[in-house]
Amino acid sequence: MASEARLYRVALPMRVGFDHPAARRRTSDSLVLRLSVDDATGIGECAPRSYVTGETTDSVTEALQRVPLHALFGRLRTTPPADLAAQLRADGFESTFPELFTHTLGAAPGTNLVCLLETAVLDLLCRQLAIPVGELLFPGGAELLSLPVSQVLDLSIGVEEFLDTRGPFHFVKVKASDDIERDVRTVAAIRHRLGADVPVMVDANMSWTPQTAAPYARRLREAGVDLVEEPLPRRSWADLRALRRATGVRVLLDESVCTAADARAAVAAEACDAVNVRVSKNGGLLASARLTEYARAEGLGFQIGVQVAETGPLINASRALALRTPGALTVEAGQSDRFFAETDAIVSPRPLVDRRTNTIAPFQGPGFGLRLTEEAARWTALTWTDYRPWLPVASGPGQFVDRGPVGADRTVPRAP
Repeated sequence: MASEARLYRVALPMRVGFDHPAARRRTSDSLVLRLSVDDATGIGECAPRSYVTGETTDSVTEALQRVPLHALFGRLRTTPPADLAAQLRADGFESTFPELFTHTLGAAPGTNLVCLLETAVLDLLCRQLAIPVGELLFPGGAELLSLPVSQVLDLSIGVEEFLDTRGPFHFVKVKASDDIERDVRTVAAIRHRLGADVPVMVDANMSWTPQTAAPYARRLREAGVDLVEEPLPRRSWADLRALRRATGVRVLLDESVCTAADARAAVAAEACDAVNVRVSKNGGLLASARLTEYARAEGLGFQIGVQVAETGPLINASRALALRTPGALTVEAGQSDRFFAETDAIVSPRPLVDRRTNTIAPFQGPGFGLRLTEEAARWTALTWTDYRPWLPVASGPGQFVDRGPVGADRTVPRAP
């Protein structure tokens, strides 16, 4: 049987929009990759966001077409799955498969490209080994049976409606607006309704300046905020340290910490109290697990977050990490059941949240415990096999520009 790769460009319409200072979202924007070798299949996902890592679905698609997939499939065919899993745990994806990136991309691979390939490979290996992906990450480790998740108040919904409809509450993240008075009122209203025991964080998404950050943070602290997330432009190490020292407000970093080097720089600069770990942003599950271990070693808090509007594999990837990594400040866990209609789902079973308790439980089955539905087919963009290079699939909706491995622009299908 030929090896095959199939790339899906997924743009599901969202039933509920999501607004914050850096972006407005009305559709998903993910790449899903299915790898098939002999009788084994694995599916992975990335959700690139230009304001986070500089990557887009277009740029990751182009980079993927420059990866020598024959080398990847050669390793998958010739290395026993248990041996490959052990090497991945010990060395990480890029070091295990250096042949995929050396002399190919001309630069270090983006974290979303690595995530897309790694999650698909991990799912495939775990299916071959008949184990959940959490067991590959943490062999013999205990898995939590239930975990509370946070609720996010974005700018598309008012605070009173949010408080009336989104409980019970374990942790609340507030997306900042461009009006500090509104944000102070919002935090105060949440504190008044929920009391002192539920942590509240305001995520500024890099929208404050060094001049406004300290007065804004003080106002919010007086209103009852516990943390502020990414208050300043990305990697403003000195200004972040100054903000923490001047106000005593705890700072969680997200967009500033995409790589291990970013985390080390933040710690060295005394720029944060916690980090947001997101599988796609941080380069896959293996790198994300290492980041949580580093945070523990340095005495930092950590959140296990998600990109808004993940569609399946990424949600279960972050849940696999969260359910075997106790001690997170909070877990976001994905909201696909809220964002997307059941009829649009591209994976089955859908990753759900128990809305009676706002908790998640372990998923069942090997790998990520998911299979692609028939609905996924309409988002197919490109296919690759042993016998031919990447080819466009004419049935996909919309258009995008595919530069291909030979560098010649041509128009091929794209999701809207």
